Amino acid sequence: MASLRDLGLSEYEARAYRALLRTGATTAKELSRASDVPMGRIYDVLNSLEQYHLIRSQAASRPKKYVAVEPDMALDRLLESKRQELDEKAQQYENVVEELNDELDAAEPVHDQFWTAAVGADETIDLLVERLAAADESLAMVAGTPSPQFDLGAVGDLVVEELEAALERGVEVSILMSPDLVDSLPESVGQRYVDRLSDHPDFHVRTEENLTGVFNLIDDVEVCIEVPNPLDPGQAFAMIDLKDPEFAADLRSTFDPRWEAAAPLPL
Repeated sequence: MASLRDLGLSEYEARAYRALLRTGATTAKELSRASDVPMGRIYDVLNSLEQYHLIRSQAASRPKKYVAVEPDMALDRLLESKRQELDEKAQQYENVVEELNDELDAAEPVHDQFWTAAVGADETIDLLVERLAAADESLAMVAGTPSPQFDLGAVGDLVVEELEAALERGVEVSILMSPDLVDSLPESVGQRYVDRLSDHPDFHVRTEENLTGVFNLIDDVEVCIEVPNPLDPGQAFAMIDLKDPEFAADLRSTFDPRWEAAAPLPL
């Protein structure tokens, strides 16, 4: 059940405000009795409610009287106060993240070999998006067969968003696709890439014959390999992520000559 305490009031403050709505203009002593707020606390509570701009006081009267602000206005003021509080908290957290990013990025990178795998559609896309977001310098995406990465729907949108973010970070993005795959994609897919990515100078797409499989080469140290569903090749079954600079270097040495021989895709 909703309560004024959910919007930041204390129990005594909530009692006093509700009592003022019932009694109308009244003194602190009368309000203490009507709200069951102890007389020793009532002035602190009234001062707090005035700071929230939930009540008004009549200083000219003796004794001083208080009246509640209308509920709609009071709730709007409490809501705005909470919004400001949340904005300040969010800014504090953002500052903490920036400070920690600087601190953690200063650590020496670990180049040990490591691999992991994700199985299932949701886990696969989560791993892919995570690793695309980790790219700092270069991202080479190779697709010779149908893949959710280059198809319509939520998965494709997530990938495009990560590519946009990578380009903003200064990452060079190269996509190598087979002509058959390009031809098989709906026109709207290509249009989405044209509208959102093609104008960036670090975004490049080329086509090359006889490509097989789908993989992503990240910063020349990490490789994400998509394992298609054998029952539905257009859907990913699993994603294998290998952080292995030696393997990535071998893959780069294979990728580069094919990239140089590939034909730029008109965008």
